[in-house]
Amino acid sequence: VQLQAFGGGLVQPGGSLRLSCAASRSLFSFTGMGWYRQAPGKSRELVAVMLSGSTTIYADPVKGRFTIDRDNAKNTMYLQMTSLKAEDTAVYYCDGTTRESDYWGQGTLVTVSS
Repeated sequence: VQLQAFGGGLVQPGGSLRLSCAASRSLFSFTGMGWYRQAPGKSRELVAVMLSGSTTIYADPVKGRFTIDRDNAKNTMYLQMTSLKAEDTAVYYCDGTTRESDYWGQGTLVTVSS
């Protein structure tokens, strides 16, 4: 199973960005999928997860600003980020969990700066 995250870049404060995570297999094979991030000098933290049954969970700092979504036909998960702040600067990782294991994509860097 491979997960490939992309879509990061440099954006100004208040701007928007959409991250994508392409999976090498059907999203229906995952019991949960999510986004995590790791800022410089900090540990990796949860951003948002999507569980089977369409339950979504967001970390408090991103509630109301970020939206996790998926396109099953494209085997792709998304993270729509709006009203970005400097503190959102981090490497963002996508994760997928199946009954067999847990899989991580490579990170994509998001830099929020003027």
